[in-house]
Amino acid sequence: MQIEAVEDLSAPDLAPFLTLRQAQIPFQQGYFVAEGRLVVERALQAPYKLRSILATPKRAEELRAQIEARPEILRVYVAPRERLEEVLGVNYHHGIMALGEIPKDPPLAEVLAGPAPQTLVALDGLTQAENVGVIVRSAAALGATGVLAGETSSSPWLRRAVRNSMGGVFVLPSIHLKSLAAELRRLKAEFGLRIIAADPVGAVPLEEYRFPPKCCLVMGSEFDGISAAVRAECQDFVAIPLGRGIDSLNVGAAATVFLHGAKHGRQG
Repeated sequence: MQIEAVEDLSAPDLAPFLTLRQAQIPFQQGYFVAEGRLVVERALQAPYKLRSILATPKRAEELRAQIEARPEILRVYVAPRERLEEVLGVNYHHGIMALGEIPKDPPLAEVLAGPAPQTLVALDGLTQAENVGVIVRSAAALGATGVLAGETSSSPWLRRAVRNSMGGVFVLPSIHLKSLAAELRRLKAEFGLRIIAADPVGAVPLEEYRFPPKCCLVMGSEFDGISAAVRAECQDFVAIPLGRGIDSLNVGAAATVFLHGAKHGRQG
């Protein structure tokens, strides 16, 4: 690996790291930023092209073997933590970041090419990247087939989403959509999936619902729920019964409960 001390801030590979307060910039340029030893380690194991690493000397040395095993030659920029915080303009707790190229979205037909059971997770209007990351992490862990990011939702490839996915984004296919409502219609007509709305006031309690072999679970906005256009495409409305005056769960927690239900509550 090529190790360089962080001195010249004009190095092109450093530019995306200098925009951490502007999360959309690396994404708009086609890059993702992975941070933290575990997430970076999983990025190093993924088939996606990496460009550079920014780290403390200790963290770079800890992952030397994995870095040198990569097919590409990675530039590794190192500096003491205090210097990195000065450069980045943020408290730098994780000790290491990696910059990689966001892969092209796979075709939907390719994602759904395998046998049932199949569970897609559709995100409608989720604006907080942290929640998107949590959902991706749960979806990957609980056997989902893929994630669909609607046109009003944050991308699973935003920095905080990648971090909160704990590397789940590297193993679970994700597709960015121009129209979630139109894609749900296609899922029903072409692929035979049933569209299930995670609805706090849904007509069917989750413990009574038997998930079909092929389905798409729709998670709505943290604040406004599922949009009218997307609701119109949903076929079942399922709720998690709550008590003690609590009327809803965090969307990431709710998605985890639904995904566990889908994994263990299929129609026989």
